[in-house]
Order: sequence, then C-alpha cells, then structure tokens
Amino acid sequence: MEILYQDSGIVVCRKEAGMDSETDVPQALQAQLGVSVLPVHRLDRGTAGLMVYACTKPAAAALSRAIAQGQFHKEYLALVHGCPPEKDVWEDLLFKDSRKNKVFVVKRPRAGVRAAKLSYQVLRPGAESLVRVFLETGRSHQIRVQFSSRGYPLVGDHKYGSRSKETQIHLFSAALEFPWNGKRLRFEAQPEWV
Repeated sequence: MEILYQDSGIVVCRKEAGMDSETDVPQALQAQLGVSVLPVHRLDRGTAGLMVYACTKPAAAALSRAIAQGQFHKEYLALVHGCPPEKDVWEDLLFKDSRKNKVFVVKRPRAGVRAAKLSYQVLRPGAESLVRVFLETGRSHQIRVQFSSRGYPLVGDHKYGSRSKETQIHLFSAALEFPWNGKRLRFEAQPEWV
C-alpha cells in the first residue's frame, strides 16, 4: 500500500478500490508497517483514494475532534456521465435503505433521513465530465446518489445508474486537509483515469 506520510500518531495512505476501509486497510497497514491503526473516517469499498489512520487513541481522538469541528476537509475527483452546470452547491435529504445498501434522495424529513451537502466544480466538461467535489457532510454513498439523482451518475457506478462498460466506480478521494500537531497538513493524489 502506498504511504504518503507517517509519524508516531498517524499514517496517510492511498486505499485501493475493493478494500474495506475499516477492516482490510488497517490489516494491510499493520502487516506492512508493523503498527496497529485506528480508522477515523471511511471510504466506500468501491472508492479509492487518500485516507488517514490514527496510530494511537489520543491521535484518533484529535482527528475525530477535527472532523466534528469541521476542520477536516476532503475533496474528491469523479467522472460523471453528462455535463452538470459548471459549479453548484447541492443540499439534499438522504435516506439509506440498509436492507438494499442503497441511498435515496427524499423530499421530507423522517426517521433515518440525514441532511447532505456538497459543492463541486467541473474541471473538464464533456460526455463524461471530470468534477472536483468538496464534501461538507460525509454520508454513505453521498456523492454517488446526489449526482445520480440529478441525471449525472458516476462512470462505472451501476448501482446508481451508470450504463458504461466500466466496472470500477470513477470516484477518488483526491485531497485531505486537517490540523495535526499545530500545523495544517494537506495531501493530494490523482487516480489513473484522470
């Protein structure tokens, strides 16, 4: 696994698609580095990209605080079918059907419904457009369902409407920025399909 940064408290790595971020990646990091790590955020199994793991309980608490206080920023790259408007902010109510492991945009609040907000900018318009997505909330399948609900499913995301022959979801955690030991750290990477 590619390691971008490591110190006594954290490890920043590049997760591959198909790995579970809460079990497979910690096991792989422990085997590779010889240290146990604690997940503090997650990525869907089908999503690749940057993640940070804590090596100690105090580090996990510090990162969790940064997330809770809105100081932990994540940016994604996605390849979507069609061409959405150049930039926008989307706010929706999302309901997760756990039996189907699928998320839906709904109109009214009810039990199990959570608010979701993201903004994006089109980087390369076309029949398949490259977009940079800035998450303000981190809901399950959020980017996938918010783009699909507006007619722009992610390339390779057959659960949410892609009709491409691609089997890999074209969604990548491209940047992480967070406070650590009195500094603001930022890490960036790109997927092979950019």
